[in-house]
Amino acid sequence: MEHLIQHFRKDEQPFIEQVVSWQHEVEDRYAPKLTDFLDPRQRFIVASIIGQYDTLKTASAGLFDDAERERMLIYPTYYEPVEEDFQLTVFTIQYPVKFVQLRHPDVLGAVLSLGLNRGKFGDIRVNEHLVQFVVANEVAEYVRLHLTGIGKVKVHVESIKETEPLLQNEEEWLEESHTVSSMRLDVIISTILKTSRQKAQALITGKKVRVNWTERDTVAFELQEGDILSVRGSGRIKIMMTEGRTKKDKIRLQIGRLTQKS
Repeated sequence: MEHLIQHFRKDEQPFIEQVVSWQHEVEDRYAPKLTDFLDPRQRFIVASIIGQYDTLKTASAGLFDDAERERMLIYPTYYEPVEEDFQLTVFTIQYPVKFVQLRHPDVLGAVLSLGLNRGKFGDIRVNEHLVQFVVANEVAEYVRLHLTGIGKVKVHVESIKETEPLLQNEEEWLEESHTVSSMRLDVIISTILKTSRQKAQALITGKKVRVNWTERDTVAFELQEGDILSVRGSGRIKIMMTEGRTKKDKIRLQIGRLTQKS
């Protein structure tokens, strides 16, 4: 376990301790444990830690196809997870689409202003006529009753009917391969965005870069598999895989790139 923890970042330590306590809980109670919604990096950490144990497995679900945020189930190998185990509710928001267009940040802001933790909400999908979002069952009724306005817009939240299709992800991740001299944040940004190291460093120190939804302003910050970075104005980048080194000791990198649709 110790050698595994060295691979993670110092500021991920509290989350790792949380995962270890979940693991003990499942072993002691011999019953599954359901987490809140986790981002891809957190799920990578859970899978890495739980993957060390032959007696435990993990599964995850977020209802939408390609959901970014999902709840995870940590369970003993004898157990067969079913969809109900993940305790998920999908809501749709009715609002006067003729007069206003709700955007993702509007919806997220309104949901968080209800005083609930981000871990209780999954993905939010938005198109011209419709908003759908996933919440944990334990807060669903609270959200349905209290989410009555977004900005100045009056809204009505209701559960999705069985027959209603879920919104597909309009975004597309394009896979790219790169070779980089190191996994430093400035090196990766300058390589992928085809810009100078100075420009990449200016973006980072100018607080325009987030890694896993957290602002990072250290140019030498080390990236790892499973990280998602967003650079303001340049969409998002997912570190999918590091594939060993070239003869010149460079790292082969597989990334996914999400370019913002105009």
